[in-house]
Amino acid sequence: MSSSSSLAAAARKRALTEQRFSELSPALSPEVVKALKSGGFRRCTPVQAAAIPLLLSHKDVAVDAATGSGKTLAFVVPVVEILRRRPSPPKPHEVLGIIISPTRELSSQIYNVAQPFFATLKGVSSMLLVGGFDIKAELKKLEEEGANILVGTPGKLFDVMERVDTLNYKNLEILILDEADRLLDLGFQKQITSIISKLPKLRRTGLFSATQTEAVKELAKAGLRNPVRVEVKTEAKSMSKDGAQQELGPSKTPLGLRLEYMICEASNKSSQLVDFLVQNTGKKIMVYFATCACVDYWAIVLPLLDSLKGSPIIPYHGKMKQGPREKALASFSALSSGILVCTDVAARGLDIPHVDLIVQYDPPQDPNVFIHRAGRTARYDQEGDAIVFLLPKEDTYVGFLKRRGVPLTERECSTNAVDIVPQIRSAALEDRNVMEKGLTAFVSFVRAYKEHHCSYIFSWKDLEIGRLGMEYGLLQIPSMPEVKHHSLSLEGFTPVDDVDVTKIKYKDKAREKQRQKTLKRKAEELAQRPDIEKKRRAPEKPEKPKRKKTGKQRQAVQTKEDMDELAHEYRLLKKLKRGVIDEDEYEKLTGFGDSDDEDSSDGGDSDLDERKERGNKLLKKVKQKGKAKGSRRFEGRSKQKTRRR
Repeated sequence: MSSSSSLAAAARKRALTEQRFSELSPALSPEVVKALKSGGFRRCTPVQAAAIPLLLSHKDVAVDAATGSGKTLAFVVPVVEILRRRPSPPKPHEVLGIIISPTRELSSQIYNVAQPFFATLKGVSSMLLVGGFDIKAELKKLEEEGANILVGTPGKLFDVMERVDTLNYKNLEILILDEADRLLDLGFQKQITSIISKLPKLRRTGLFSATQTEAVKELAKAGLRNPVRVEVKTEAKSMSKDGAQQELGPSKTPLGLRLEYMICEASNKSSQLVDFLVQNTGKKIMVYFATCACVDYWAIVLPLLDSLKGSPIIPYHGKMKQGPREKALASFSALSSGILVCTDVAARGLDIPHVDLIVQYDPPQDPNVFIHRAGRTARYDQEGDAIVFLLPKEDTYVGFLKRRGVPLTERECSTNAVDIVPQIRSAALEDRNVMEKGLTAFVSFVRAYKEHHCSYIFSWKDLEIGRLGMEYGLLQIPSMPEVKHHSLSLEGFTPVDDVDVTKIKYKDKAREKQRQKTLKRKAEELAQRPDIEKKRRAPEKPEKPKRKKTGKQRQAVQTKEDMDELAHEYRLLKKLKRGVIDEDEYEKLTGFGDSDDEDSSDGGDSDLDERKERGNKLLKKVKQKGKAKGSRRFEGRSKQKTRRR
């Protein structure tokens, strides 16, 4: 047996306990055991062996277990068993069990997994309540037929409970909150609190999550009565190059999962991704990107590359309409090999069969999501691989994850990776759709990077925009505030010369025809618009009209001007008395004479006493304006001189 096969066998052995469903205590009913055997379930996983007996023994539980550990059966089986033990069948509108999960896909998956077990209950009806369906038809069905078990998202359940008065919750037996941390992350706390307030306190409650956050603990305090904490830990192991097993310590990831990381430059990252996908041709792969725009871009770019032509590549993200989303998920689930490019909407709870490999091209904004992404493979007793791509400045993320119980081993970059940037740029030059989606994806990535919870590791101001632009195969760096107003590095970007991006056409002829129509219309509007209209488009800010001054304000201004003039004349008079200036200069400076016409000056006929008399009159005026500080100062100096004399 090979080392890889022996590791897989060991993983399968550790993933299941020796405890059989048929031997649990309290004992399960024969109908449920039969349904379990039909589904291939004979032995319990650790979380099932711990949670099922507790819920059946009238205990509330708060379960913290690795993703892919079998949590769905850990609460579906108790729900069915508890309802089976009721002495009489419920009334049509009597709600006995509620299962809440954060997303439509997860709720639908739980509902489908539970159907074989719900079918063993006679006289008990169930209903799936998620968005994307005709609400009027659902409300009508509930009002007329009722339901005993409700499975759905918190928003839809809250809406139904507010609008349907015929449902009775007084005898509710059990409430299950699946992916409880995600329920709170998505902002459903208000709805969940409202739902819980309508339910009886004497019930059993199960809180299931892969990560127990502080918010989940607070919710447990509010919704659970003396809960039993169930925490299932695993020990991670990896295979070294010589085939020996290496202990990596406690882990929150599935036992059969091998976790790796690869550090590469931004400009080489997309080429390394494609090389990695080519190396794993024939496998079922999920590739996670940061944003919906990134998924849309790479979903059209990857199939255009020579090395990936013919590989099924399916996009999946939260902005897709419900119909296409369900179709994409169903298509990928049915494939034996292919690639699903997706966002974190596919990170939680989805049980897609036989996924071999998880690629985290962009690390998640929330580090808690990392293990949920990786947990889409190596589920139950299976094995799988996961890898995360990191930039050189993000290498401390590895140590950070290890401290959180998620150890990784390094994988070297491929030295034979083909540079795919020329192929992407060529596609952008031929199709405007590729060019525009690339720019949109680039901008959305930078803005998503700014929202990283671990901003000390993922610092957006350290982003090398030039190399990042090459990674996306851009023809030009977009004009965006993050680039304009911050000194982000443009090093490493090689612009495409002699290309007018405004002339790049859409390959879709109908779309290009519409673009040309729009351009023509705008040109005509611009030509018909006169110059005045152009000025009106950007009018200058009109000056604010000056307010008319009051009488007091005008008097104050005049008084200040008079005082300044008097002070000036008084200084000149002092200079005249000290002999600093002569009488001609004095007359010129005070305006009494004209320096350019000596004949008009009568200074020679006037004596000094006349000048003094005029100065004294001036001084008297200054004294009368004694309110001014300057006049007081002049008066004081005059008195001092008189005393000295």
